[in-house]
Parts: sequence; C-alpha cells; structure tokens
Amino acid sequence: MDQIKACRSFVRAVELGSLSAVAREQHSTQPTISKIIAALEKELGVRLLERSTTSLKPTAQGRRFYTRAKRVLEEFNEAVSDARGLTERPAGLLRVNAPLGLGQLRLNALVLEFLALYPEIEVELILNDRFVDLVEDGVDVALRLAGSLPPNMIARKIASAERYLVAAPAYLQRHPEIRTPDDLAVHRYIGFARPANGEVTTLSGPEGTVEIVTRSRYQVNSSMAIRESFMMGAGLGICPSWLVHDLLESGQLQRILPAWSTPGQEASLLYPSRRYQSLRATLFMQFLSEKIPLLPGFSAPAFRR
Repeated sequence: MDQIKACRSFVRAVELGSLSAVAREQHSTQPTISKIIAALEKELGVRLLERSTTSLKPTAQGRRFYTRAKRVLEEFNEAVSDARGLTERPAGLLRVNAPLGLGQLRLNALVLEFLALYPEIEVELILNDRFVDLVEDGVDVALRLAGSLPPNMIARKIASAERYLVAAPAYLQRHPEIRTPDDLAVHRYIGFARPANGEVTTLSGPEGTVEIVTRSRYQVNSSMAIRESFMMGAGLGICPSWLVHDLLESGQLQRILPAWSTPGQEASLLYPSRRYQSLRATLFMQFLSEKIPLLPGFSAPAFRR
C-alpha cells in the first residue's frame, strides 16, 4: 500500500472530522478513503478511528499516531520542496506555545509583526501556563520562562528578566512599613500557587543573602491574575520585570526594598529534538531571538552581551 497516501488521508480525516470531506478534498470517493484507512489500520494492527453515523474521532492510539504521522508528512513535504529547490519559500502552519501573561502582554504583537513579514505563514498561538508535550501536542516552537526544561527538547536561551518585589502604593499606605526583609513576614504575599506550608523567598542585598518564609491566603497560577491583584492593592509579591514594567513606570506599582534582589528569570525557545527544522520555525525562532531581548523588562542573556 502507499503509506504516505494512507497517512495523508488519515491525518486529514482527523483534522476534517469526516471521510466524505477528505474524499472531496482529494477528488475521490468516501468508500475509497474508508478502504485506504482500513488498510492502514490492518497493517498497523490497531484501530485508529472510531466511526459512527454522525461522527468520526481518533482512538487513543489514533491520536498518538496522528501526531507522529503529521510530523512525517511535514518532513516529507519539506524534503520534496528541498529537492525541488523551494526551501526559500517560507509557508505553512506554525504552532506556537507560550505562557499566558507573556503572550497577552508582549508576544501577540510580535506574532502579528512576524505574519506581516511572511504572508504565506500561518501561526496558531496557544497560550497557557503549563508545560506541554511538544511532540504529543504537535507544537513546533515553545517559549518557556524559567523552571526546569524537558530533557528531550532542544532549548535556546534568548533573553533574561530581573525579578522585583512590588506592591501598589495603596497597599503600602494601609500596612506596616517595610524596611528590612524580615518585615515581609507579616505582609500579604501573592504569588504562583505553591504548597500550603508557604513560599521561601531568597533575597540578596547589603547584608548578604536571607530566606524569608511568606504565607498567603491567595495564590493563583496566572501571572495576569497576579498582576491585577497587585494593582488592586491586595498584597505584595515578587514578579518578573516584563510583567510589571509599565505599571512601575506609571506609578501604579512601586518596588519594595530596591537594594535587595532575587534570582532573575530566563526566557528560552524550545523545539523537538529532531534533526530537521522547518524554514518557518527557523525564521520564527530567529525573529523572537532578536525581538524579545528588546522588549521592556527583558535584556539579552549574560553570555550574549
């Protein structure tokens, strides 16, 4: 059997949700497409699709096979283009994953700028604050901030950001004055969701390095929610400069204990550890490598300065 043709029919069946739609797209018939996929299932020894009179969806094995088969087809198409001398034409779909806060505040505008430069590239920007499996979820490029990076991915550090201890003036007016790191223990701390026993904050300053245990009645796993909480005067906390740079400049927030600092945050681009990288992904990563260090609150990583 023609495995490339069979994989293409299966992938499009998953994406379109209909064998009839695949048949129309390929100028064939529904029975023909059904036979092609049935032959693929027989050769693999697994059922790839669950069919009913009203719907079609992949099985668990089908979802896994879809992800890998789509990659194979993309690389096959790129190989054909390379043989034909067409690799200098950036085109096709690029799936990008990034943190929600950074995506809303900064990355969205950069993606639109990138699309203006390359009219034949399409971008699907997926924003969330969890680590996704790039291969399983079919992601071409992911932008990560700090944290441990997956061992099976290739990571490229492109920028760094300082982290500040901040609060709204209204909060500071209503609560005890903060003169030393020890004063933080009695204040309302807002940060990313952590275990209930508290968050250990490390600060380095004129008197060396200290660790402060902060506790909070409110923790949330969204940087945008933390940003809004600070503006509402709900508490204080440590956050990256890119998240609050504009609020500090406008006076809506202010730094606390500016002589004390915390470890910074690094921005890295991740992509699957496969030998071939599409031209559109290469161009996008190069674009972000140049643009993100120039954003407010970011700078080039130390080794690039």
